[in-house]
Amino acid sequence: MTSQPVVDRAVDEVVDIVSRLIRFDTTNTGEADTTKGEEECAKWVAQLLEEVGYTTQYVESGRPGRGNIFARLPGPVDSDRGALLVHGHLDVVPAEPADWSVHPFSGTVSDGYIWGRGAVDMKDMVGMALALARQFKRDGTVPPREIVFAFLADEEAGGTWGSHWLVENRPDLFEGITEAVGEVGGFSLTVDRPDGTQRRLYLVETAEKGLSWMRLTADATAGHGSFLHSDNAVTEVAEAVARLGRHTFPLVMTESVSQFLATVSDETGLDLSPDAPDLDTTLFKLGNLARIIGATLRDTANPTMLKAGYKANVIPQKAEAVVDCRVLPGRQEAFEKEVDDLIGPTVTREWITHLDSYETTFDGHLVDAMNDAILAHDPQGMTVPYMLSGGTDAKAFAKLGIRCFGFAPLQLPRELDFAALFHGVDERVPVDAVVFGTKVFEHFLLHS
Repeated sequence: MTSQPVVDRAVDEVVDIVSRLIRFDTTNTGEADTTKGEEECAKWVAQLLEEVGYTTQYVESGRPGRGNIFARLPGPVDSDRGALLVHGHLDVVPAEPADWSVHPFSGTVSDGYIWGRGAVDMKDMVGMALALARQFKRDGTVPPREIVFAFLADEEAGGTWGSHWLVENRPDLFEGITEAVGEVGGFSLTVDRPDGTQRRLYLVETAEKGLSWMRLTADATAGHGSFLHSDNAVTEVAEAVARLGRHTFPLVMTESVSQFLATVSDETGLDLSPDAPDLDTTLFKLGNLARIIGATLRDTANPTMLKAGYKANVIPQKAEAVVDCRVLPGRQEAFEKEVDDLIGPTVTREWITHLDSYETTFDGHLVDAMNDAILAHDPQGMTVPYMLSGGTDAKAFAKLGIRCFGFAPLQLPRELDFAALFHGVDERVPVDAVVFGTKVFEHFLLHS
C-alpha cells in the first residue's frame, strides 16, 4: 500500500488558499479606526511563504496594522535582466452580510464557485501567486528572472497607506524591478465571429484612467429660509453637479482602446471604428463588459456625495459635493478646463485625491509570454490590450519607472456578468477559472 502523495502542486491547493484568504475580513472603509484585518492576513501570507523556505519582509506602510509582505525568488546568477514584480492587495471593500446569499467572509466553495468579498478583487490572483510561489520554492525552480512577490495594504482606498507610501518611503523594496503584473487583466471575453464560431479574447490591461476625486464648494450668505435670496449655496452646487452629471465628454481614442476596438472589429465584424455612427450602442453587443469598455472612450465625472445645511428653515453658508472623476491619459489639462466651464464662477473645486493615468504599449517579451501562456492552455484564445476605467496599485509603481500590466488570467463562462462582481453582492469566481488561471500564470512566470 502506497502512502497518499504530498499535495505540493499549485493547482492542488489554490482553491483552498483563495477560500482561506477570503475568510480574513480585511475590510477597508477608508477610515483608520474601522479598517481591519490587513496585518493578520499579511502575517498568514508570510507564514505560508516561510514554511516552504522564503525569507519574507513585513512592512507597515505608515500606520499600525497596514501590513505588507515582500518575498523574492532569485533568478539565474548571471542574469542581467530586471526583476518582475507580482503584486496583489489583501484589503477588500465593505460587504453587508444581510444582502448576500452566503456570508461574504465565509470563503464558501459551492456550485462551482468560490464565494466571498475579494473573490475577484483580488484574492483570486493573490491565491494564484501564493500557490505558485510555494510550488516554485518547493521544486527549487529558478525562474528566467528574479520574481518579487508583494502582498499589499490599502489599495481599495487609493493606496495612500499602501503602495504609494511604500514607493515614496521604501523605494529600496523595489530595487531592480523593471516590470510588473497585477490585477484586472487576463480574463476572457467571448465574442461571436461572422462565420458562426466564437473566439475568447483575453484582455490584458495596458492602461488606466486617472483617478481624481473632486470637491465642489459654494459659499453664500446665511439667512432665513422664508426670505428672498439672490445667492444660495445649495442651489449653486446643485446646478453645478447637475451640469457635470449630465455632461458627455468628447470621444478620445487612446492607443490601448484603439487596438482593442480594432481587434474586436476584426473578430466580430462589428463597426467599432471611432467614426462609427453609434459606437456606444454597438459596444453593448459585446455584453456586460461594455460598461467598462465604454467608460474608456471618454472622461467621466460622476457626482457621488452632497453635503449642505443643518436646519430646514436656514439658508446655509456653504454647500459641498464630491465628484468621482476618471480622466484619460493626456487629457488632464483639457478635462479641468471643461469642468471649470461647466461648474461656473460661483463654485470652486479642489482635488481630494489625484492619481495620474497610465499607459504602456502592447509589445515586448512580457506581452509575448502572456500570449504564449494563454495559447498553451486555450489554443483558440487571443490576448488583446485594453484600458481599465478604474485604477490599481500600478499607478504607484509607474512612478518608479516600472512598466505595468494587468494579467490575472481567468477563463470565464460567457454568461457570467464579470464586471458586476467587482465590489458587488455575491462576489464569486469560478473554481475552474482559478485552476485555469493558475496553469496559465505558471507558464507565464516560467517564460517571463
